[in-house]
Amino acid sequence: MEVSVHDQQDVAELRRVVKLERNAKQRDRYRAVLLALEGLTTPRIMEKLDRSRPFVQQWVYRYRDEGRPGLRERPRPGQPTKLKRNDEQAFKRRLEAGAREDDGVCTLRGRDIQRILEREFGAKYSLNGVYDLLHRLGYSCLKPRPVHRKNDPQVMAQWLADSPLLSTTSRRPARVSRLRSGSRTKPDSVKKAS
Repeated sequence: MEVSVHDQQDVAELRRVVKLERNAKQRDRYRAVLLALEGLTTPRIMEKLDRSRPFVQQWVYRYRDEGRPGLRERPRPGQPTKLKRNDEQAFKRRLEAGAREDDGVCTLRGRDIQRILEREFGAKYSLNGVYDLLHRLGYSCLKPRPVHRKNDPQVMAQWLADSPLLSTTSRRPARVSRLRSGSRTKPDSVKKAS
């Protein structure tokens, strides 16, 4: 089935929009319609744009039915978030306040945040979902370097001051090879007795 659109009123405007559009996929939508308005058949448009028949037909038909506004990508709703949008600020305040005594931990980890989301906000997330939510809200995972409870910075500084150097310079100079190639073969091995 061939698709052709015979409306010539929008050709100049589409040419202008094609030149200005930065998004390649959107530009190809405009170009498909423009080529159809100029009288090209679907197979020729497919060849020129290197696009499939459904792509060309979808956008030409949408232009025919809705005009130029129909060529824009429609929003895709996707799955709604489990944490309500109006609860996000309260959740962020809860995180920034840190762990409470009733949390039973000194630092909030992913599992702890997962429990807080379910208990306080009624949002049940998987652990990966918790990390995705934190990333979407602008948080990044930082894990502090563990410090032993008996660590004493003054003792460490004293040890570093008193300890011998971990590496010393050699007393003998390094042997310099005479070969420029860096090969480890002996010079005599090149000339074998015949």
